[in-house]
Amino acid sequence: MIQKKVCMLGTFAVGKTSLVSRFVKSIFSEKYHTTVGVKIDKKSVTVGDEEVVLLLWDIHGEDEFQKIRVSYLRGTAGYLLVADGTRRATLDAAEELHRSLGAITGEVPFILLVNKADLADEWETDRGALDALAARGWTVIKTSAKTGLGVEEAFATLARRMLEA
Repeated sequence: MIQKKVCMLGTFAVGKTSLVSRFVKSIFSEKYHTTVGVKIDKKSVTVGDEEVVLLLWDIHGEDEFQKIRVSYLRGTAGYLLVADGTRRATLDAAEELHRSLGAITGEVPFILLVNKADLADEWETDRGALDALAARGWTVIKTSAKTGLGVEEAFATLARRMLEA
């Protein structure tokens, strides 16, 4: 069995913890709980013939990269950048996080999750911005921790890419 460390990164209240809860426990809560430090969960997934244990590091949300402890990021095999579609600034912050991560993680697979797809009518994030990131080679998946849309796909895609890396 293979273990891979996955970091959940993004600013506060984008839905990192809710996405992990949806993926690991198939639950969603309307209550907002701030993550203090890091919360670690795990879930096994099957990729082809391989059983992979994903160690999910749900790292507290910050608007400034420097506040994230570098030690939380060491050894990560991949990461999920999470933005909130209803708050455009969170997409800009995700881009900045990605730029800053290279020196610590090196080249590891990542996927951008634009969360809160169930609130699409309230989105500030426009299709053009997401298309521009996709044109730069980013994989962008719209997710909803509330409905489960795209959640399994996102984790499965990242697991597959980490095995290929």
